[in-house]
Amino acid sequence: MELSISTDYVTDTGDPSPYLRRIADAGFTHIHWCHHWNTDFLYSEWETAQIHTWLRHYGLQLLDLHGSVGSEKNWTSPREYERIAGVELVKNRIEMTARLGGDVIIMHILDEPGCEPLRKSLAQVEGFARDRRVRIAFENGSFEAIGQVLDEYSPDYLGLCYDSGHGNVEERGMDHLEALKDRLISVHLNDNDGAVSSHSLLFSGTVDWARLARIVAESAYAKCVSMEPRMSTSGIEDETTFLDHAFETGARLARMIEKHRTELQEGAGTEQSHVADAQQRDRPAPFEARE
Repeated sequence: MELSISTDYVTDTGDPSPYLRRIADAGFTHIHWCHHWNTDFLYSEWETAQIHTWLRHYGLQLLDLHGSVGSEKNWTSPREYERIAGVELVKNRIEMTARLGGDVIIMHILDEPGCEPLRKSLAQVEGFARDRRVRIAFENGSFEAIGQVLDEYSPDYLGLCYDSGHGNVEERGMDHLEALKDRLISVHLNDNDGAVSSHSLLFSGTVDWARLARIVAESAYAKCVSMEPRMSTSGIEDETTFLDHAFETGARLARMIEKHRTELQEGAGTEQSHVADAQQRDRPAPFEARE
């Protein structure tokens, strides 16, 4: 079974190779690269090459990558030099994603809609991203802001990343997801108690996983279940045990989603069969020539 987990389940800095090895040992096939996701760190060609070597060695694939808005390199900054530096940072992550075989980077978005620096940056990044066949997914914070931006750009450039933990804390998070499910291109799956985004393991909090499985099955998202839990909030001290639990809960959700997808396919097949039967009944009888 194909499953993905974020690389920062313990930490998002330092040598990632021990965590990549343990992720692979637990049976995961993909990773969401989440190191340095909120820093000014620029990955060099040599660092990206080393990550590529590690992924091949451990038999892992990059599913997607969390882009960064740093404290000084910020593509939404009203200070032009900071904004341009932020564009450079986003392009760095797009290039890294393409080189590692991925096709989506995830970015956070400001709560207020109508952010002109962001629109200016999106215009400058678009050609660079398209040339590398990498799309940008905005992670749910303000659905109003996300919806407004998605309305202005095509699905082959911008989409939605749904974080189930954020959605469980936000008011009507899953209702907003349902309205934008045709733009869903990435998921960050985790659980919480509905009050704090704790990035807990799946099925350990109050997220309505049955409803989410149905929405994902009906959505444009076609990749594997991708989780973003933190070991520090799991109550599990042993790393191997934590990863085993993460895999088990991810597999459980994957089976739920697949069940809905199968039902949808069977329903579509039945509907097509009924349409074909109706067309056959309505077809006029063949003309018979008189003798």
